[in-house]
Amino acid sequence: MNRSQLSIIVALGTTQTLAWASSYYIPAILADPIARDLGVSSTWVFSAFSAALVLSALIGPRVGRQIDLVGGRSVLSMSNLVLAAGLVLLGFTTSISLLVVAWLLLGVGMGAGLYDAAFAALGRIYGEAARRSITGITLFAGFASTVGWPLSAWGLETIGWRNTCFAWAAAHILIGLPLNWWMLPAVTGAKAALATAVKPHIPIDRTMIVLAFVFAAAWTVTGAMAAHLPRLMEAAGATATQAVFAGALMGPAQVAGRIFEASFLSRYHPLVSTKLACITHPIGAAILGLAGGGAASVFAIFHGAGNGILTIARGTLPLAIFGPENYGYRLGIIGAPARMAQAAAPLLFGLLIEAMGARVLIVSSALSIAALLALFLLRKMPPRTKPQTECE
Repeated sequence: MNRSQLSIIVALGTTQTLAWASSYYIPAILADPIARDLGVSSTWVFSAFSAALVLSALIGPRVGRQIDLVGGRSVLSMSNLVLAAGLVLLGFTTSISLLVVAWLLLGVGMGAGLYDAAFAALGRIYGEAARRSITGITLFAGFASTVGWPLSAWGLETIGWRNTCFAWAAAHILIGLPLNWWMLPAVTGAKAALATAVKPHIPIDRTMIVLAFVFAAAWTVTGAMAAHLPRLMEAAGATATQAVFAGALMGPAQVAGRIFEASFLSRYHPLVSTKLACITHPIGAAILGLAGGGAASVFAIFHGAGNGILTIARGTLPLAIFGPENYGYRLGIIGAPARMAQAAAPLLFGLLIEAMGARVLIVSSALSIAALLALFLLRKMPPRTKPQTECE
């Protein structure tokens, strides 16, 4: 890894940590105080958050196509401005309508600024050699919840939720925007590429459908655990302290999984990593079911490690199968169902937990196993270095 590549990894890893911490992870800390201040149920906040995730899924293919054409510099820099604007509007929110508008704006920022956009930017720079860089930025951003939740909680206690939103917005302007703009390389001939661009037709073949299903099923589990893990651990018999400690292990476990991917699994096809990522959640659930709430930390380690590897696979597996051509656009198409599933998962699993308690882990494990079985369908398909494209 040369110095330039390392600089880009550090810069993107930092901006991804900021983007995740100040968008996807803030409802867990700020939803209740926002709801109390507005005099509404916290369900309104989580519903607006879910709408933001759906919007980010809808714009994903367009964002990916833009990065394919002009690179990630302008797109990711724009995401910092949009996320900052959304956070400022959220800080000024006094009604449900403003709350919804603020979260929709944040949804645009998430669609243009989270992992899929960063992966597409790296694919545009490094092509088929982007796997190491993709792993590198996820090593940094794996600590987004570990960093973001305590900072948001500290801000809530010291300056209130509104000023916490303003502080996150300032971080995007002072840290995220300069790093994305100055550290990512400009693409030569970007204006000409836009002027002559013809939208490619990406065949929705069996491989595309299988990959979309795999990541949608897996990300349903990820979204559910991110929203409900402490509550679910208590339902399984863990004490409040054990549940909180298990949640705190998620970030380090994700990073440990990614280090394992970088140091050992990188010598194998990403399909191997993806299969491993799908089986770890059911293993952790089985241990929790047998040992009870005292094994909450063990479950968190297995789930977190698998989730860490899965995040890398979401970027590397499509790249390995289809190659770098139209990579961002294809990634947006494959990732759209996953983002929508991730948006619906907190509400759906919240209802299931009310009805089933800890037995909801049977549902999440079944989804993970279904994703694993679907991956075996890809073994019969020869890898392609370039996608089939045609002009619409």
